[in-house]
Amino acid sequence: MASKHHVNFMYKSGGSNDNEINVITSVSSSLLPAFGTVVGDQEEYSLLGKYIVAPYDRRYRWWQTFLVVLVIYSAWSSPFELAFKKASTGVLLYIDLVVDVFFAIDIFLTFFVAYVDKSTYLLIHDHKKISMRYITHLWFPLDVASTLPFQHIYQSFSGKKHTSNVFGFLNLLRLWRLRRVSELFSRLEKDIRFSYFWTRFCKLISVTVLAVHSAACFYYWLAFQHKTPSETWIGHHLGDFKEKGIWVGYTYSMYWSIVTLTTVGYGDLYSKNTGEKTFNIFYMLFNMGLTAYIIGNMTNLIVHGAVRTSIMRDAFNELLQYASKNRLPEGLKEQMLTHMQLKYKTAELQQEEVLQDLPKAIRSSIAQHLFRNTLEDTYLFRNVSEELIGQMVSEIKAEYFPPNVEIILQNEMPTDFYIVACGTLDILIRKNATEQFLTNLGASDVFGEIGVIFNEPQPFTVRTRSLCQVIRISHPYFKQTLQPLNRDGKTILANFVKHLEGLNKDMQDEIPSLSDMQDLMNIKHSGLQDHEEASHFGHSEHTKETHIYPTTSSNYTFPLRLIIHGHHPDKEALTESERTGKLIHLPESMQDLLSLAEKKFGKRGNAVVMADGSKVDLCALRENDKLFIF
Repeated sequence: MASKHHVNFMYKSGGSNDNEINVITSVSSSLLPAFGTVVGDQEEYSLLGKYIVAPYDRRYRWWQTFLVVLVIYSAWSSPFELAFKKASTGVLLYIDLVVDVFFAIDIFLTFFVAYVDKSTYLLIHDHKKISMRYITHLWFPLDVASTLPFQHIYQSFSGKKHTSNVFGFLNLLRLWRLRRVSELFSRLEKDIRFSYFWTRFCKLISVTVLAVHSAACFYYWLAFQHKTPSETWIGHHLGDFKEKGIWVGYTYSMYWSIVTLTTVGYGDLYSKNTGEKTFNIFYMLFNMGLTAYIIGNMTNLIVHGAVRTSIMRDAFNELLQYASKNRLPEGLKEQMLTHMQLKYKTAELQQEEVLQDLPKAIRSSIAQHLFRNTLEDTYLFRNVSEELIGQMVSEIKAEYFPPNVEIILQNEMPTDFYIVACGTLDILIRKNATEQFLTNLGASDVFGEIGVIFNEPQPFTVRTRSLCQVIRISHPYFKQTLQPLNRDGKTILANFVKHLEGLNKDMQDEIPSLSDMQDLMNIKHSGLQDHEEASHFGHSEHTKETHIYPTTSSNYTFPLRLIIHGHHPDKEALTESERTGKLIHLPESMQDLLSLAEKKFGKRGNAVVMADGSKVDLCALRENDKLFIF
């Protein structure tokens, strides 16, 4: 259980009327919870406290983007002021002071920004823990050192200006701020709203420009510090270069740096002393590595791309092409894109590939740790045996669904049912071309089980309202597991019936099997606890005969599902209705069967035979048998 200073969280988008791009934005966030972490609503968001800032807060993200702009200025000005001291004592001095003030504000603000524990994916918002984490981290002393205006501090204490190179090199500490640009590019590379190619391309260009600018400034600084100006690379051409304007020297320096970086080497500007030659050696070695890095990355972008991101984007492009070719509605296309994006985002959390390589015992232990409590909290598995819980937990799967996505559609055949780990879902029904809201679901609720247990088309549509984490239980595995567990089968049946009794009238009216089987609601009062028999769960006409619970000789069984026809088996069916027949639950007597057939077909029969013409024994009938009444 998380402590009071831990928040189970997820950025919550507005309502269903919000722009759909907000859904993609929330899913694009790198902040995803571990399985079972409750998606934060407005009430949980307020738990952060009055003076705690959420790292995924939109305003804080804008603040960080603004700081990136200032970082770009710092990356340009720091080497420039080292090389050209005239600039460092002019207007740039005061601009630097303003920029430092903004970064000082950010240092103060960082003491109030909640952070994500990478091991637990919990949002830590305890002020003491936030402060201790920041202070003990390497970032704090470097942030402070890169923000302090050393030249102003010295002038305040000494009362005079100082033009020593010491302050120029201290200003280079501001380059530490470049980590913010790196983090920005990392986020943009994973954001599908931006082109991956152009994001990487801009990153490579930025690295190249920074290298060219820095090398130019350092090379000019070497010439400016030399005792004999004429014995320098620039003094050989401009003997009075120190008296020239700042931009003249900067232009010469950039020209040399670009020519050297591109390995053109015209020979018009070359080293004249040992210091310059030494710098040239290291700069050319650096250029070899930088060139290899740029060529390698550009080749990777053009030919292969980043493997996982490229695969993800190819999948998105295929989805978009499919949607355009088939003219799918925008809302459905948005659901497809959001679900695909969430699939790639949550792959890191689920790690299916990693788990597949582990022994089954370890996988089962992991599943027990993750899913057991969630399974035990559901109404369907209340009071069942440890054996059943253990078997079910070992095979269930966790899945994530983005907001406004249908997990189950009305009238689709059941293949799975689901348990909600966190999030909110809506149960809907479509009538007369209009969608009606019935109720909503939350943590530990079950959906899809009605279609699975009755083995009939799902009566409701289930749609996510927020980002949801669910566990999926396979229909065939559920029945296979319960076959040898007779007592658990009866317990689950009793829980299911009790749940149906608690449904509101609108939902009960939409379950077809309830209208054909009035005695279902009386199972709890018919002595279910006193019988040792098991219950049967039917299959549709098109599935093989299997029973969720084994049958024993007793006075009570769950009603079998049969298909009846209103004609002789040798007579050829003329209509679709005669070919498919009517699906019923087996009544208690032959007389009741004839009465039910009369109700279904509008005529009374007096003979009941099997498909091969043999007589019918009600006690020997099995699920989905066909009876012919005429």
